[in-house]
Amino acid sequence: MFEELKTHFDKLVSLTPEEFAYVSSHFTSRKFRKHQFVVQQGSPVSHDFFVVKGLLKSSFINEQGKEHILQLAMEDWWISDYQAYFNQTDATLDITCVEDVEVLCLSLANREKLCSELHRIEHFFRKKSNAGYVALQRRILSFMNQSAAERYHELLQMYPSLAQRLPKTLLASYLGVSRETLSRLSA
Repeated sequence: MFEELKTHFDKLVSLTPEEFAYVSSHFTSRKFRKHQFVVQQGSPVSHDFFVVKGLLKSSFINEQGKEHILQLAMEDWWISDYQAYFNQTDATLDITCVEDVEVLCLSLANREKLCSELHRIEHFFRKKSNAGYVALQRRILSFMNQSAAERYHELLQMYPSLAQRLPKTLLASYLGVSRETLSRLSA
């Protein structure tokens, strides 16, 4: 499970085997079953999760009972309720498994410790955070400036395997459209 993490770090920073062994000792591994909560709204959020295997969704359900998916995470991606994680407050989102999942968990205390001790780890997380901000901005702008069809085709172009792994109802929720609209878009 840690080989995937090493490959992930290697994309942005170079760590010696000893450094990586030290870094990986700060992670714990967990497995979750399909439909299981990783984070539940109202509960403390103690970890950021690196996805080794599987697919997760970060979502909330509004007062009318409609689910809104904020983020999806598949292999080689990170996911958490970052507001709760960084502020050490209760979750405002649910993170649930779309498939069986294997993750590596990093507590905020261990993240801060690693960042203070190893400049390359701090650099790694800064780069990952920056990429996350860019992705979030792109997603928000797509809702403001693109039609549902454009958002759908962009998702297919950027993440073809993700679109194939998601049930149609979840894909529709992620795109902000009804299941019927998604059916028309994919026809």
